[in-house]
Amino acid sequence: MAAAAAHGGDYLGRFVAETGWYNEIVLSAVAPGNWWRGLPHPVQSWLRNCVGGYLLYYISGFLWCFVIYYWKRHAYIPKDAIPTNEAMKKQIIVASKAMPFYCALPAVSEYMIESGWTRCFFNISEVGVPMYFINLALYLIFVEFGIYWMHRELHDIKPLYKYLHATHHIYNKENTLSPFAGLAFHPVDGILQAIPHVFALFIFPTHFRTHIALIFLEAVWTANIHDCIHGKVWPIMGAGYHTIHHTTYRHNYGHYTIWMDWMFGTLREPVDILKNE
Repeated sequence: MAAAAAHGGDYLGRFVAETGWYNEIVLSAVAPGNWWRGLPHPVQSWLRNCVGGYLLYYISGFLWCFVIYYWKRHAYIPKDAIPTNEAMKKQIIVASKAMPFYCALPAVSEYMIESGWTRCFFNISEVGVPMYFINLALYLIFVEFGIYWMHRELHDIKPLYKYLHATHHIYNKENTLSPFAGLAFHPVDGILQAIPHVFALFIFPTHFRTHIALIFLEAVWTANIHDCIHGKVWPIMGAGYHTIHHTTYRHNYGHYTIWMDWMFGTLREPVDILKNE
């Protein structure tokens, strides 16, 4: 915000030029003709985000499933835990319908950044490498806290669960979960769980490209925590923990790490399940 105020329109124009460059690369490659060039800049950005979102979801999902269900079949997942093609097809349909709504969120965040409403900065050199990493850590802690409580309230507030989050929780066993389930949400639910990324922009100085990358890496991360493969890397909230969430509904609401669940008393270790079996 300070940098934007100091440099005015010239500084904010760098964000517009950057997103315009993204739009040019993506839309000129996939959209026939030049019809899209006459669209308002935020609409172009939304279209570009949709293309990127679909490509990331389909490519990462199909590659992930090919490796764990076919190429390395039974190496990571027992035979009876492999989801059916029909279950994965339903997940793909739900996620595909919601994708245009999901992709509105980064388009809105980009518009707010380009308008100078946030604390985004353009180059890491503006704050220095040490402050970049300090601010990034604060950003991630805030996002982890925000997603934890948003997710928990989507369970605790009955209307929110019934009308929004239950769409995702029809996948409640290992043989119904897959990487494709990672984005199979009601669109409002998906936006609510990602919105801490946007709120953080108003609180912490945030590197623009890092913010964009983190939002889109959510698609890869959510695929990871729905593949039912327990990575056993402390303190990461891997699929072993998240599978428990899908079976008990009352534990492991966290996103990247187990720390919020540990702090607020909702952590359940995968080893706890094994001991009870």
